[in-house]
Amino acid sequence: MVEVYLGLGSNLGDRKKNIAQALELLGERGRVAAVSSFYETDPVGLTGPLFLNAVGLYQTELGPQELLSFIKGIEARLGRKPGPSPRPIDIDILTYGELALRSGTLTIPHPRLAERAFALVPLAELAPELVVPGRGEKVSQLLARVSREGVRPWAPEKAMKGQRNV
Repeated sequence: MVEVYLGLGSNLGDRKKNIAQALELLGERGRVAAVSSFYETDPVGLTGPLFLNAVGLYQTELGPQELLSFIKGIEARLGRKPGPSPRPIDIDILTYGELALRSGTLTIPHPRLAERAFALVPLAELAPELVVPGRGEKVSQLLARVSREGVRPWAPEKAMKGQRNV
């Protein structure tokens, strides 16, 4: 079994339910061993509703390409359409064991991990001492260099009232 950190995000529909369903479906081909807290985040490079983000520690026997195909299948099952529009679910492979890989369809670790607070904040919650393959730096070191602006702990009682968390 390899340990994989997955970034999960949703900004369409019942965001928490979408992430919960994705985590449940991931159980078909592995085990979700831990899940970070949820964070409400501003869309990066997009316009649209706020995202709900989390990171999961996933244990699987799937190879990297198999995992990518499996994840894309989960996204499709949950209604994700191609393109950068609002989406019910987005699942990214942040790290895959100690693997550093660059192919035409997959780059591990995620190519923009080091600049994305919405992924680093929940990842640091689960694994601050994880050394990111190919970078030689700990998650906590990467997080120390990015702005956390736009990343807030999710407070569902405020979110249900339509307020932004501060």
